[in-house]
Amino acid sequence: MHANVIQSVRTHEAPDYIRVVLDTSKPSKFSVFALENPNRIVIDVKDAKAARGFALQATKDLTHIKGLRGGKRKDGYRIVVDAEVAFSPKSFTLNPIPPYGHRLVTDLYFPKAKKPVSQARPKPKPRPKGRDVMIAVDAGHGGEDPGALGPRKALEKNVVLQIARRTVDQIKRQKGFDAFLVRDGDYYLGHRKRTAIAREKRADLFVSIHADAFKQSSVSGASVYTLSDRGATSETAKWLAERENQSDMLGGVGNVSLDDKDPMLAQVLLDLSMDGNRSQSIRVGEAVLRNMGEVTKLHKKQVEQAAFLVLKSPDMPSILVETGFISNPGEARKLSQASHQQKLAKAITAGIAEFMRANPPPATLLAERREEIRYTVSRGDTISEIAARYGVSTTQLKRRNRLTGDTIRVGQKITIPGG
Repeated sequence: MHANVIQSVRTHEAPDYIRVVLDTSKPSKFSVFALENPNRIVIDVKDAKAARGFALQATKDLTHIKGLRGGKRKDGYRIVVDAEVAFSPKSFTLNPIPPYGHRLVTDLYFPKAKKPVSQARPKPKPRPKGRDVMIAVDAGHGGEDPGALGPRKALEKNVVLQIARRTVDQIKRQKGFDAFLVRDGDYYLGHRKRTAIAREKRADLFVSIHADAFKQSSVSGASVYTLSDRGATSETAKWLAERENQSDMLGGVGNVSLDDKDPMLAQVLLDLSMDGNRSQSIRVGEAVLRNMGEVTKLHKKQVEQAAFLVLKSPDMPSILVETGFISNPGEARKLSQASHQQKLAKAITAGIAEFMRANPPPATLLAERREEIRYTVSRGDTISEIAARYGVSTTQLKRRNRLTGDTIRVGQKITIPGG
């Protein structure tokens, strides 16, 4: 029997833990335990040896980590993490999934501050009147999950984080809006953890940003997706959803369930609550897609639907924005350019602002003082559809724009009255 070969080590820091990943040639038999005085975490890999040229080095500036060291033992190989605090380790193995082989993962959770015991769960504080609309901007993938791989080693996880940061900056510039990054560094979050973060911060909209790939490199163009439990609207939508949903396996996140409720009841409640947000998700997706079409080529001119796990949030409308296909050489170059990223960020923000100003959440500044909106007529628009979309009457819309009939033309600028 050949020994298990430890080929490389990688480290990633997330908000609540540090991940140590060992790439191995076979499934690992291991034991992990913590020691004190001084604090350290010991990872013993049985029947294993280090590969030739194996370098045991952690990423610089990891919180509370002094360094990594290791050496051969009679029954395998030992790795020691020298720490400044008492980490709580959690270890598991992952089966091969491209681009990785076998992995042994150890998550070192930071010590948690002790909270006073309370018998009753605290009620959420009421939202202040005149608050800003809150947008959760989620950069897909991260850490162990690089996402799609483009030409010249372009990684989706890096590109979308740059676009997400620019989008947050653009949203914050809008009066009555605020935004935050769900993932603000190079680490992985499970799909349900991403929506949980958005819920904790009581976001009004969840926007997941991606730059995915397809089997043919000729496929190109930006798209917007919303959740569908009834089948995908295209082959591309189905393929992308399956690929994105596989990320939890790639990133090393176990299944999460609503274990405090009956499983059937939990699913029914989830489906019912999501139905109310599905139509809003499509409408905000349409607004974002229209604006993106002004700065980049579109893959499909309508919002598509597929069963994306990351969009399963019962509390808020949710959309997934494909900024382009990083598998297409031309689009990969553009997606890496700061100027194009800025255009995409502005277009995504314009679509979000357009929808939210027309459909302001209760108790927000936008709801109290809805301002007039400038709208550019798109192909297929009618006066009655635009009026219904923005909650005004056709009479108000025609009077504000001095229209004597129902005729409008593509590219025409019209004003949506405020109120």
